[in-house]
Amino acid sequence: MNPPNIISLGRLLITPVIMWLMLTGSFGGAFWLFLIAALSDALDGAIAKRFDMVTLLGSYLDPIADKAMLVSVFLVLGKLGHLPLWIVLLVVSRDALIVGGALLMWRLGRAIRVKPLLISKLNTVFQIVLAATVMGLIGLDFLFDYSTALGVIVDILLVIVAVTTLASEASYLVSWSRSMNDAEVEGHK
Repeated sequence: MNPPNIISLGRLLITPVIMWLMLTGSFGGAFWLFLIAALSDALDGAIAKRFDMVTLLGSYLDPIADKAMLVSVFLVLGKLGHLPLWIVLLVVSRDALIVGGALLMWRLGRAIRVKPLLISKLNTVFQIVLAATVMGLIGLDFLFDYSTALGVIVDILLVIVAVTTLASEASYLVSWSRSMNDAEVEGHK
């Protein structure tokens, strides 16, 4: 196992700790741990590309770690009332669609493209920024009031995450539809 894969695995293993900290009210610690985990996402990819350490394991482990961390954090923030239910459902349903689509493609014997789409990368960045902002506002003892300037920033981030989540979901559906149609055309030749 190379260093980028170890970093991804570490992000996956640290996710329950972040959740536990949030559920026990230790949002300061959860915020800093989440920030480190989020930065490790950029670090593992940079190391893998820079030092030619891209592996098949890493191509699966990295997105699994990202999805596990973000879905978990969004679910806990929603459960505790710090994020609206609609954004939690949108984020979780998108990731369920991606995982379900990948499983369906695999089950049907279709090639699975592991490389994420650009819109999905943007969506992940905005999800991280939204979660970190909310966790930071709570954990660093800022006044979490939607009438403040920080509340406006959270509202703007909610809209950006919603739009990029829907765009990402639509892009995956189009990509999978094309892949399925191409496979059917190939099968009839």
